[in-house]
Amino acid sequence: MNRLLGAHVSVAGGLDRAFAHGIESGCTALQIFTKNASRWQAKPLSDAEASAFRQAWQESGIGPVMAHDAYLINLASPKEVVWKKSKNALRDELLRCAQIGVTDLVMHPGAHLGTGEEAGLERIRQAFREILAETPQEVRLLLENTAGQGSYLGGDFAHLGALLEGFDEQRFGVCFDTCHAHAAGYDLSTKEGYAQTMTEFDRLVGLEKIKAFHLNDSLKPCGSKVDRHAHIGQGTIGRIGFSCLMQDQRFFGIPMVLETPKGDQDEMDLVNLTLLRELAE
Repeated sequence: MNRLLGAHVSVAGGLDRAFAHGIESGCTALQIFTKNASRWQAKPLSDAEASAFRQAWQESGIGPVMAHDAYLINLASPKEVVWKKSKNALRDELLRCAQIGVTDLVMHPGAHLGTGEEAGLERIRQAFREILAETPQEVRLLLENTAGQGSYLGGDFAHLGALLEGFDEQRFGVCFDTCHAHAAGYDLSTKEGYAQTMTEFDRLVGLEKIKAFHLNDSLKPCGSKVDRHAHIGQGTIGRIGFSCLMQDQRFFGIPMVLETPKGDQDEMDLVNLTLLRELAE
């Protein structure tokens, strides 16, 4: 079975350029930004850009493509101006995804900035209620677990369970980030730790909610709450943890993408993907 493995790739020079980068690295799945991730505003996508993207995708032979939303978005913010900007920005990103045929948008839940977890989670849920009513049914939001630094929500799997509860299952899923889980205190470095982590996730959220993975080793120790990505097998998760994941039959059909350092010539994506394929055997 050809596993759905890939990387977050650059769209410099046009969204359709993503596929050339992906092919070079041996990707069978991709993640992209549909706009500058460090800005609120973006120029609308033209029909020509959307068409070029769809055509390049079809010709590439690459499977699933997911998008990642902008880093500025914070649906948990108690600041009204930021909250409104965040809702508008996420709404726009969902529309952009629909325009190019991408059906999964990965997002970080947000930071409560001192108002407390409960208030932050409810703030996000309220934003979801508003946004879902105004966006295309075919695009799904994938909540990404976080390292739990500062007031960021999503480091505790229970946060994800609380955010998803009661919403249409067709519109939501989870993107499981290995580095973030490990840094948040879920030990993925041993077979026992891996099994316990997945049991805990299943209890609090449900393994069937995982629709994508970010495969990143962690530069910092388990429980550090510091989000620093390392090459596969070169961090504190190590080869054993990734071997457990790659051989876990429950996730064989789920797209998995790297967000690891690229190297000088983007050569490290191929190195990391080659190792992951070895660990899968």
